Amino acid sequence: MTQKAPEFSATEKVNLLGLSPIQMKDFFESIGEKSFRASQLVKWIHQYGVSSFYEMTNISKDLRDKLNNIAEVRAPKVVADHLSKDGTRKWIIQVEGGSCIETVLIPEGDRGTLCVSSQVGCSLDCSFCSTGKQGFNRDLTSAEIIGQLWIAAKAYDSLGPTQNRVITNVVMMGMGEPLMNFDNVVAAMQLMMEDNAYGLSKRRVTLSTAGVVPKLDQLADHVDVSLAISLHAANDELRNELVPINRKYPIAKLMDSAQNYIARMPDLRRKLTIEYTLIDQVNDRMEHAEELAKLLEGVPCKINLIPFNPFPLSDYQRASGNAIKRFQDYLIGEGFTTTVRTTRGEDIDAACGQLAGAVNDLTRRSQRYRDRAESVVKIMETSS
Repeated sequence: MTQKAPEFSATEKVNLLGLSPIQMKDFFESIGEKSFRASQLVKWIHQYGVSSFYEMTNISKDLRDKLNNIAEVRAPKVVADHLSKDGTRKWIIQVEGGSCIETVLIPEGDRGTLCVSSQVGCSLDCSFCSTGKQGFNRDLTSAEIIGQLWIAAKAYDSLGPTQNRVITNVVMMGMGEPLMNFDNVVAAMQLMMEDNAYGLSKRRVTLSTAGVVPKLDQLADHVDVSLAISLHAANDELRNELVPINRKYPIAKLMDSAQNYIARMPDLRRKLTIEYTLIDQVNDRMEHAEELAKLLEGVPCKINLIPFNPFPLSDYQRASGNAIKRFQDYLIGEGFTTTVRTTRGEDIDAACGQLAGAVNDLTRRSQRYRDRAESVVKIMETSS
């Protein structure tokens, strides 16, 4: 699998936190060192959580001095850390330039799912999504993406080969469209699955996309992860309204691309996760359920129904409980594995309302991210 090589500056320190194993080898070769040093550094940084080169005891003092002069291991800054009574934990993290992103950990028995952001804001402007209404600021660097996992794992002292693993799943479902930040997201996901780093199974790392088809067509050349399609409508007219990128890459192209990705995976049991946000009197009627079932006929998939979470910049309302139940029952009756998310961590939304308002209105988005990630975990459990 090919991967774009990073450019290393002669005047600025290189942040090694975000370099994939391949990029780390390129770095060491670029400074005249043996490439095997890459696996040593990856292990120290990601498996042990070490940020000081002088704590890396199997590396010579001369090399440690050299690295200290030209490189660093720098994670983004945590500005708020909130713990719900149900165990859900939320970090508000400040990145370069002063903007903030959010990362959420959802515990579920012996499983913990981390919901990770890929951009500051989002350019896709989906009509039901509060992130899109905030506009797009910039892509996160690979260090800022993997740094969210690094921060969360260190917070639970779960780094190190003998430590209990608190984070068992990662979902790229936070702020932003992951495929619009392709290279940095791929590098971060490669680290998530690297044996010398976090060692997560490819079935336990999920990328969610609204449908950036050209990049989805490239994804299998670079990484093997679980795929979730943020669909929300089964006909182009309605999806054009809800997910404007559909005007450029309509449903037929998106579904072909998604199925091609799955077909290229070595795991024959692999399924797509279809995300469908239910909005009152918009896409929650039985005719919409029938359209969805027809669209997905023969597609290896699981359906994740997400009740809409209202926010001030939207006139949409959450579908009623009865409408959600009818929608789910119909899809189950048609043979689809279908789950509805449950709400977690509401108490920490209230507690951090003032702070969240100061950092791009993250409070309302936090509940949606937790809900989406939790429902993906549940639907994966159902199918395994």
